[in-house]
Amino acid sequence: MSDNVTKTQETTVTLTVEQLEQIIRKVVREELMEFTAQEFFDINKDSPLYEDLKDIFEREKRDQLRWFSHTDVWNE
Repeated sequence: MSDNVTKTQETTVTLTVEQLEQIIRKVVREELMEFTAQEFFDINKDSPLYEDLKDIFEREKRDQLRWFSHTDVWNE
């Protein structure tokens, strides 16, 4: 081993499934908040995402969507 490489100690952490789910939800929520805070993003009109969003907006106009509350989604 060369002099400029240091050995790091491994740490084992034990989590319950519920604790892991909370961590994952927190990370996803933070990433989504960061993404939605962006000023502008361009979606190509030929992309499947654009078509899906268009479909969602159309179904919303016809009252064919059920929106979930923050509590429903995050169990908080």
